Amino acid sequence: MSAQEKAFDRASVLRQRAPELRLLEEADDAWREAAPGRRYDAVRAAANAFRARISGGPRVAAVRTLPIVRAPYGTKFAFRGAAWSPAPFVLVNHRCLLVQFFSGGTLKNLLFNPTDVEGARRTPYFAQIDRATPKLVAEVLSPPFPGLLAQLADHGVSAEDIDYVAFDHFHVQDLRPILGTRDGRISPRFPRAKLLAPLVEWEHWDRLHPLQRAFYNADGRTNVDESKIVFTAGDLELGDGVYLLRTPGHTTGNQTLFLATDRGVWGCSENGVCADAYSPLDSTIPGLKQYARHNDVDLILNLNTPESGADQYTSMTLERIIVDRVANAPAFVQMLPSSEMTISAIAPGLAPTLQHERISVGNIVRPRARAAAAE
Repeated sequence: MSAQEKAFDRASVLRQRAPELRLLEEADDAWREAAPGRRYDAVRAAANAFRARISGGPRVAAVRTLPIVRAPYGTKFAFRGAAWSPAPFVLVNHRCLLVQFFSGGTLKNLLFNPTDVEGARRTPYFAQIDRATPKLVAEVLSPPFPGLLAQLADHGVSAEDIDYVAFDHFHVQDLRPILGTRDGRISPRFPRAKLLAPLVEWEHWDRLHPLQRAFYNADGRTNVDESKIVFTAGDLELGDGVYLLRTPGHTTGNQTLFLATDRGVWGCSENGVCADAYSPLDSTIPGLKQYARHNDVDLILNLNTPESGADQYTSMTLERIIVDRVANAPAFVQMLPSSEMTISAIAPGLAPTLQHERISVGNIVRPRARAAAAE
């Protein structure tokens, strides 16, 4: 636990800004273990206990996957050098999840990773790629998707209906269009939403390490309206079947969304770029199986800012324990990468063995306020 978190009264913040959320403390001691190996063992035990508790618990009402952007991403980052390919880039599809769930009998709407595309393109890493890519090629590789607000409207959900916004981590994020700015120059895209923001990564955003700079938008949190933010530390239960658990390593404040659904437990993060990352010994991607055997590992990290590889490996282990297996491909688990590698001509031979593409469960409920207004 960081110095910021030690001095941070988590329960008090929740009572003041989000009393409906529940703080989960079962894994606190596990993550406090100083030695990486002992921490790994303790977190595994905590993950097994957590899975046993949520697998028979309440379910979310509905989930829909909303495409945000398709972008090139470095092969060396995606597979930590394990893949046998001369291709410098793979293509990833970055997606947002709309999650409907009940909290105390009240319907809630969560958006997980509603990334602002224009802000993300200003991140140094992607800005450099944009400058080097001819416009016609960029249009072919990254065709635009419908705007997020339009996709929500197709489901009968408005920007005003969103109760919570959260990100698996703050790489590439520009929060100003999401939350609005204190001076009123930028209006909030989701005026009623609370941002659930891990305190440790928020604080680190102030002073980026050289290895972090390429993937952070340095001004992405400047002058944002902090009255809309619920600073968090540790693990949270948002409501029926919805959990945000710390999974540090890819970034210091990385977190994974877990959803208990009628199709089993799903997880979503960017710790791995495809299903193969969690099952390399069953992967058909050249190099992954050999790398895993040679190095005696069973996970392949998405490692672009190497803040803590050991913790990321531990976090991916926790993810794999908690989620269910894919029904028709039980060698793989139900971890949906928030930026999932897709088949692409720019990366021949790097086709994922299995693509999740989306989570679609339940029936989207039209929020009561909008339904009443329509009537």
